[in-house]
Amino acid sequence: MRYSTGGDLTRTATTSRAPRGARFNFRAIGERLRAYRLAAELRSEDVAEQLDISRAAIYKLERGEIVKIDTLERLAALLGVSLANLLGVEVEYHDSAVSYFERMRQLESRSERIVAHFDPISFLLTSDDYDVWLRHMLDESIPPTLADRHWENTINRVLGILQERKSSFSRHRLAVTSLIGLRQIEQFLHHGLVGRLGLAPGVQLERKMAARREVARIVEFLEADTAGVQIGIVSDNMPNETFQIFEAQGEAYVAVSPFRLGELPNLRTGIATITTSPDGVGMYRAMIDRLWADSAKGKEGAALLGQLLARF
Repeated sequence: MRYSTGGDLTRTATTSRAPRGARFNFRAIGERLRAYRLAAELRSEDVAEQLDISRAAIYKLERGEIVKIDTLERLAALLGVSLANLLGVEVEYHDSAVSYFERMRQLESRSERIVAHFDPISFLLTSDDYDVWLRHMLDESIPPTLADRHWENTINRVLGILQERKSSFSRHRLAVTSLIGLRQIEQFLHHGLVGRLGLAPGVQLERKMAARREVARIVEFLEADTAGVQIGIVSDNMPNETFQIFEAQGEAYVAVSPFRLGELPNLRTGIATITTSPDGVGMYRAMIDRLWADSAKGKEGAALLGQLLARF
């Protein structure tokens, strides 16, 4: 691609700021812009005012309809990210749970299939009751010294995005392949749905029972062979960070994240990455194929989780 300051970002630009032959997805640029704007707690009108452009221009930018390099450079500076990150050159980085989960929502909304490992289970497969427990866990996970309006707002915004994801999934079922680590499920049952350790015994018991119900729900998915949902129970070691591949019409994204929504959740610390790099996608597909081949599925997987439930 070739672009110059003040001009449109055209389809064939090559400069020192972009790899030779790079091809940019304008819709994805707009989506990243929206995700970073939400993380910065800026409204469209706030951005328009600070850049001295119209709100309509911001809306068009977020839809991928206008791509001017000078505007993108100013936007990147305002949002505190690099231009390469905003353009999605190889890898985009997210140090905010808000921007990362918003990107997940965007990618899921146009995906035909996702393959994922979450610790311990995918939020899309949890019950509606889990949403209530998650609020308690996230509140508990914030240290008292940080319990202020900022983190309360962050939790509210993340929960809002998660609700949009789950609602969209219930309306338009995409194909989901979920890898679930047996050791992660064991830890999940041991702790229960808690945001921190040291809760009162009665509260801990209640949270452990809630965790049991979520695992029993996964057993039901496995036994029923639910259409569009494939689950593999992995006894081997799983990566420490969650990952997923989003696949749709000739494109694939790999997302790797330290943010977690299970017991002892984390919204505060870590950096998530999203890439379309063929090497990255290929490596994760190879790892997923190996883990899937060795996983317990269907009634075999249900029996494995049933044995674990019996131990607890």
